[in-house]
Amino acid sequence: MPEIRSGSLGQCVRLAFGLSMAVVLAVASGFAQNRPQVSLETSETLFTVLTAINTCGYDQELNFSDPLRAQIRSEVAKAVANTAGAQDVVAPMCGFYRQHQASDSSRDLSQYVSLALYLEEAPAFTLKVKQAELPPDAGAVADIVPLMSAFYQKIGLHSIWERHRARYTELTEIFHDPLAKMTFDTEIYLKLPSTGYLGRQFTVYLDAMGAPGQTNARNYAADYYVVISPTSSTAIKMQQIRHTYLHYLLDPLAMKNGSSFKRLEPLLDDVKLAPMDAAFKSNISLLVTECLVRAIEERLTKISEAERARSIDEADKEGYVLTRYFYDALVKFEKDPASMRNAYADLVGPIDAGKEMKRASLIQFSGEAAPELLHLAGRRNEHLLLNAERRLAAGDPETAEKLAQQALDEQEEDSGRALFILAEVATANRDLDGARTYFERALKNAHEPKVIAWSHIYLGRIFDLKEDRFAAMDQYRAALTAAGGALPEAKLAAQKGLDQPYEPPVAKQPE
Repeated sequence: MPEIRSGSLGQCVRLAFGLSMAVVLAVASGFAQNRPQVSLETSETLFTVLTAINTCGYDQELNFSDPLRAQIRSEVAKAVANTAGAQDVVAPMCGFYRQHQASDSSRDLSQYVSLALYLEEAPAFTLKVKQAELPPDAGAVADIVPLMSAFYQKIGLHSIWERHRARYTELTEIFHDPLAKMTFDTEIYLKLPSTGYLGRQFTVYLDAMGAPGQTNARNYAADYYVVISPTSSTAIKMQQIRHTYLHYLLDPLAMKNGSSFKRLEPLLDDVKLAPMDAAFKSNISLLVTECLVRAIEERLTKISEAERARSIDEADKEGYVLTRYFYDALVKFEKDPASMRNAYADLVGPIDAGKEMKRASLIQFSGEAAPELLHLAGRRNEHLLLNAERRLAAGDPETAEKLAQQALDEQEEDSGRALFILAEVATANRDLDGARTYFERALKNAHEPKVIAWSHIYLGRIFDLKEDRFAAMDQYRAALTAAGGALPEAKLAAQKGLDQPYEPPVAKQPE
């Protein structure tokens, strides 16, 4: 069973998922080595944001929530009533909330979840990026932060948080085993451990102050988040979490095999009238991945064949027209010992684009589709940098450079991340001086710890190659500081650089 370790920041409970040797031998050698952490956490920042909107009238699904939500609301109301001057901070905060309240209750919660994920821990609540670089929904409500901070300080919200941390810990322990089982079963099916990608994380945040019927999932760069709230019966929607976890495991494979999707792009013309999210109708990689995820879900969900057939028909009508193909193709995958990483190309390669286009042209699409759970693009126009990363991973540095430069010129995305991609392109082109310049510029503009840490590491390696060991050591030390405890891969790479000078891998000679 997973080992649970308590963290200090945000009273997090981290789940390090390990596998028994018997299972390792049954599915693949080395399956349990170097396993990254999947974490189940609570956050005082998320608690504060959601408690603030509860104070201002956010009542969605209150009767179905865990009793803790009502208890906290009562204590906050009492603190406001008994604190001199409290109304002076509550009134402007709630005025802002009402002015920006969405007509769709799910969107009302969603925009504040997005904001919370981009705030540092209490009591600072500082933005992790520039406000212009926030996702559009978070940017629309970001001005509530100073009002919320004043509210937090005035009524002593930290004391209320501390008072209920034990209950939050109990809730994470309740959901520990179901979450561990889901990730375990998913990886076993795919024969794919969640390893091999530097600096990636999958985090499930649990908070009692949201609507339990709503699950918010986010993909920001390489990081995946799911925010859930328990019901009065302490139930959560594990299927929604699994959907996001499948993306976490499969999205990198799509990036590595991006060049194989080009021939499928004409299929996008046949789904233009489908009701699914517009992102799937403009990016074949996203559509292929979503269809594969849905097909795997159909294979894993225990329902009757009639129900499964209806579900696949519905996928067709919503525009996810490759779900049927992948559902059938997965039968062979299940019988093959190859992992999804090794079988991925063989799953995508045989798709008959002409056949699927003809079939899609005959589908009578539905009038509407269920909204996609996972928010695909984080920041404004983030698709530029996402596509740049995909093209670079697919061995197309020229296109990656153009997309990253466009993102940099438009100044609507994370400039530090764009510069980092340009540095990677320069590295791929063996332009060390150009790479050094871009990494140094990235450090001046970056906010993401991963970009900062890896920029220092790559600079250290460049200095090592130039035989400037003292400058390299300075960069590796800076990388260690930036990595902290949240980026174990970067920390390991930085320590290795301190232990010995970097030597590039020796290229294999052709036989």
